[in-house]
Amino acid sequence: MKFLLVFDFDHTIIDENSDTWIVKCAPERKLPNGLRNSYQPGHWTEYMGRVFVYLGDNGVKEDEMKRTMTTIPFTAGMIDLLGFIGENKELFDCIIVSDSNTVFIDWILKAADFRKVFDEVFTNPAAFSSTGYLTVQHFHAHHCAKCPKNLCKRKVLKEFLDKQLEQGVSYTQIIYIGDGGNDLCPVMFLKKNDIAMPRQGYTLEKRISQLAQSLSPVQCSVLIWSSAIDIMSYLKLLIKE
Repeated sequence: MKFLLVFDFDHTIIDENSDTWIVKCAPERKLPNGLRNSYQPGHWTEYMGRVFVYLGDNGVKEDEMKRTMTTIPFTAGMIDLLGFIGENKELFDCIIVSDSNTVFIDWILKAADFRKVFDEVFTNPAAFSSTGYLTVQHFHAHHCAKCPKNLCKRKVLKEFLDKQLEQGVSYTQIIYIGDGGNDLCPVMFLKKNDIAMPRQGYTLEKRISQLAQSLSPVQCSVLIWSSAIDIMSYLKLLIKE
């Protein structure tokens, strides 16, 4: 009996969007209009690349970014939930699939001492260049029309499950915890025995509910959460069974 927990990061583990939080480092804590308006749908990673260039041009250094990022609050109940998962790692494999980046997620998890709770983190690779600028790349290429250019979370999940299966690991149940529109694609991949846990009041919950209304509901069960304590209560029931 082993369960797979799949977490989104922004607005799920942390109660903010890490990419917009970094703007606190910018002069006057805001971006120029031209830069702000340069975002094109589906091309968020490229947009963030331009934001990082702007921060670098304005002398924002790695340590200042790190200090700022590690002040992001965790979602209500999340610290308790991650502590609980950490204590029960023999029952839970735990991964993050996020459109944030490796640098931000690493900083935040390590500062709170949660890095070891997660077996793998799948997100856009980021690094500081020799000139001290943060750079970010696409996580992968894919052919899914529903997802942003740089990341199809269904593809990530499917490849992870295939790789685990090759190593003899299969899961009793997959529990997918997320909030955003880009979490719908992997949720639609889940089977009858799996659970989608959309955050209450966010895009994923609304999208799942629209599908149900149009009589093409997702296959898996759906449990809505507003605090991570709701998720922990479900996991406690699961391991009692």
